[in-house]
Amino acid sequence: MIRFKKKSEITKRESMIIRTLAVVLALIVCSLFLLFLSLNPIEIYASMLKGAFGSVYKTKSTLVKAIPLVITSLGITVAFKMRFWNIGGEGQILMGALASSFVALKLTSIPNFAVIPMMILAGILGGALWAIIPAMLKTKLGTNETIITLMMNYIALKLITFLQYGPWKDPGAKGFPKIPDFKKAAVLPQVFGIHIGWIFAILLVIIIYIFINHTKKGYEISVLGESEKTALYAGINVNKTILFAMVVSGGLCGLVGMIQVSAVYNTLSIQVSGGVGFTAIIIAWLSQLNAFATLIVSILFAALVEGGTYIQTAFNIPEAVALIIQSVILFFVLGCEFFIKYKVVFSKDNTKVNSLKVTKEEM
Repeated sequence: MIRFKKKSEITKRESMIIRTLAVVLALIVCSLFLLFLSLNPIEIYASMLKGAFGSVYKTKSTLVKAIPLVITSLGITVAFKMRFWNIGGEGQILMGALASSFVALKLTSIPNFAVIPMMILAGILGGALWAIIPAMLKTKLGTNETIITLMMNYIALKLITFLQYGPWKDPGAKGFPKIPDFKKAAVLPQVFGIHIGWIFAILLVIIIYIFINHTKKGYEISVLGESEKTALYAGINVNKTILFAMVVSGGLCGLVGMIQVSAVYNTLSIQVSGGVGFTAIIIAWLSQLNAFATLIVSILFAALVEGGTYIQTAFNIPEAVALIIQSVILFFVLGCEFFIKYKVVFSKDNTKVNSLKVTKEEM
């Protein structure tokens, strides 16, 4: 018989070996697939690296894609740390984008210097308010947060679609369903050729690390994630802790919405989130809910996406081929987490043998 047994303990060296083997196996499987398509795997992999970091421009593009992944993953990490399964990052990003867009498009009387700060505040509040709804339903009615947060993604999406096709539709777009572009005062400035979202990302990595590991609230969130009974025994107010953590989680996702509409799209649309909320869930798990690891994994993930996009044009291959390569690598990397926690045990099934012996003895 084959069964899986949970490992009592694993060293960092063993964990690193398993993860390295997972990446090697993924590259081998992808190589076989590429050879089947008459493509040179070494050239493909080299081109993916070139597409992600081959020039200053490409490196900047990779970092721009990594910024929302980093901040959203940090928000997801805070929620997951207390075992609150926040699958609503997409919706919280969209609501943060909506709130900040309201400031940029509708509050035209405010001074230019105050536009960006007010957009940041509005974005954080928009995401936080969208996240606190499932938190309150969880604490008051005991609802399933996974289902509620997931459903709220689609509510946020349809709300922005309604605005895009209705009240906020640009009259100068000649019938095209588009929300007007932001004025210059509502666009985030750049530092070293990249919008200042990268500074926010680095600062938030440090802040969230300190918050989770060196503050009372962070400790309470961690204890609640380990055991609700232990949290109650320690005198932690479970409901308040859930609400507080979800405000932080949603607020970070809302900030991402503000950054995307201001610095990347310069307007509000349903493409703002771009699947970042779902991708951040994978990154949070791969990072083992560690803030600094989140930064590294997010950059690597953005590089994988950028590299996959580059090889489509460099080798004139369909998008599906690039997506298969990305998916296989992710499958192996995520799958290795199972073998880090569990080991395969081979044992003989003596049940039938013993039953046969008993039967013979009775005869």
